[in-house]
Amino acid sequence: MSRVRDRTEDLKDAVRQTALSLGYNESKLAAILASFIIHKPRQRSAFTKAALKTLESIEALEQFMLKHRKDYVDLHRTTEQERDSIEHEVSTFIKACQEQIDILKNSINNEEANSKGWLGVRADNTNADTIAHKHGVVLILSERLHSVTTQFDQLRAIRFQDAINRAMPRRKLHRNANSNSVDTSKSNTSELKEPDEFQPDRLRVQQQLLDDETRALQVELTGLLDAVQETETKMVEMSALNHLMSTHVLQQSQQIELLYDQSCSALWVKAAGLFDLLA
Repeated sequence: MSRVRDRTEDLKDAVRQTALSLGYNESKLAAILASFIIHKPRQRSAFTKAALKTLESIEALEQFMLKHRKDYVDLHRTTEQERDSIEHEVSTFIKACQEQIDILKNSINNEEANSKGWLGVRADNTNADTIAHKHGVVLILSERLHSVTTQFDQLRAIRFQDAINRAMPRRKLHRNANSNSVDTSKSNTSELKEPDEFQPDRLRVQQQLLDDETRALQVELTGLLDAVQETETKMVEMSALNHLMSTHVLQQSQQIELLYDQSCSALWVKAAGLFDLLA
């Protein structure tokens, strides 16, 4: 069995001689060889910087909600004005993040439109993977923002339910007070009136109307609560579906980056082989 000879040094010598014959000096050749080992950091594009800024804004919004969660839900920690202020700040945060995501979407649409040639035919297929990757990034950001807004909607539902629970006892007390006043006025008027001159009391009719209105409001609030719960369930299902889609898009983007790195490595191997053939 013959021994395999190591030709690494011969390859280096061949590459060096070929580079010198093409006009490369020693310093430039050393810089090129060093760039093969130590890769320069990639410069981030404007889209990447904007996407990272949007992600930081969403994370800041999530941290703000975690910080003020107890203050917003607990009725004894803050007042109604303070809870309204927290809700206003969160809404402003969400609006700003959504505007940043819309800007990213518009930039992708413009880039995709510019990459198409005559009659809508794509002129260059090299940017197709890049545009798909950017769409995946925007989808992930949208899903992340939707997850945060879902949490805030749950907190608002808790506050709304607490407001309903506080309002119902007051309505019952008001109804009992009105019924007592009606009974008192009824007894007083019955003493003053003769039996043959007794007529249906107007206050009793008003009380009946008030009771009917209260029951109608209770039915309406119950229906609204059921609708809110159903909507919340659908939003959770949509969030799970978006999370699944974003996971697949993220996996595809990772595969695209892997293919890009492999193609770069193959290109350097091919260049080294060409230098060897020219030697």
